[in-house]
Amino acid sequence: MTKADGGCGPDDQRRREEVILTLLGSENDLDFQTLLSVFPHPRYELVGTHKVYDGVEQVKHHLKDRRRAFPDYRSDLIAYYHAPDAVIAEVWVHGTHLGQIEQIEPTGKAFRCRMAVFFMFDRDQLTCERVYFDQATIARQLA
Repeated sequence: MTKADGGCGPDDQRRREEVILTLLGSENDLDFQTLLSVFPHPRYELVGTHKVYDGVEQVKHHLKDRRRAFPDYRSDLIAYYHAPDAVIAEVWVHGTHLGQIEQIEPTGKAFRCRMAVFFMFDRDQLTCERVYFDQATIARQLA
């Protein structure tokens, strides 16, 4: 894992790193209590699907739906970089399609996709997780 400095101080950087590591772990474990401890008003923007989930109930619904479709869904941190108002991370995301998601029936196939995640901050408070990915890469692997 590598990291580069951004325009915030070392204390902010350290706190931001703790937040994103805790958040990624809570997403992998589907641990909403821990997620909400570091992200009290969660907002997920999925650029690859043009969808936004804003607030506790929408985010819980999204994460539970994703877990039903991909019970082994995980994000593995590759690297992260500090910017003045964000931590930009590269992650490997993978899972096996064992449940329906939206109108897509399960294929039983696995996917692995490299994604960029912008964790947006107001000082040390996480305000948004913006995920950039290529939906076609995942679709090809699940077809």
